[in-house]
Amino acid sequence: MTGLLAGRVALVTGASGLLGHGIALRFAHAGAAVVAHGNRGDVRALVAEITSAGGRATGMRADLAVEDECHRLVREAAEWGGRLDALVNNAGVQPVRDLAGMTAAEWRAVVDLNVTAAFCCTQAAADVLPAGGSVTHVASIEGTHPAAGHAHYCASKAAVIMHARSAALEYGPRGIRVNAVSPGLVDRPGLAREWPDGVERWTRAAPLGRLGRPDDVGDACVFLASEMASWITGNNLVVDGGVTANPTW
Repeated sequence: MTGLLAGRVALVTGASGLLGHGIALRFAHAGAAVVAHGNRGDVRALVAEITSAGGRATGMRADLAVEDECHRLVREAAEWGGRLDALVNNAGVQPVRDLAGMTAAEWRAVVDLNVTAAFCCTQAAADVLPAGGSVTHVASIEGTHPAAGHAHYCASKAAVIMHARSAALEYGPRGIRVNAVSPGLVDRPGLAREWPDGVERWTRAAPLGRLGRPDDVGDACVFLASEMASWITGNNLVVDGGVTANPTW
């Protein structure tokens, strides 16, 4: 454990997924007490991993597609920790669906969780965050670089990036910083077997020559929540191994 976020309390949404799990672990490693949110997924193993290493953590459930549930989650996180210093809006979905066959219901399902939940949780957190508190949205490089079959996802992540900038503008006078982190392709078990050509193309295109890891994204989120980023707000920090620096022509 390090002391970078010692004494702080952080809420990480979507912590039952691979990326959220990694983000929560990095906050715990930095000394923060962590509220790990899950809905359908189980966060008990994550909480046990943090506490067994000497950290402090708890798990909470909430359906973030419901506005009241977002506000309840933030309120209960602050009550558990006695305060709330950082919110990471990581919960989201990434279905694949051609735009031509996409229904409005499918579109809304992605926007509701990826954008509206971030809006609701941020609004709730702003009522309890102290001056110096931070909100970080986990966006994606697809928010600026579209991919086929991901029109709803790409649009949602573009909205998340702009929401972070807008929220930074409005909450800045209260000392609350809001930023986004845009990861590139993050590795997971079985990915190379399921998508060998994609992984090979990505690895070849990335100047650093590898896929991302959850802790790469987690470290970026920790940095933005720390005093080292005290003059950074309204920013979109791209964490992609340099792949978007590669020319496409």
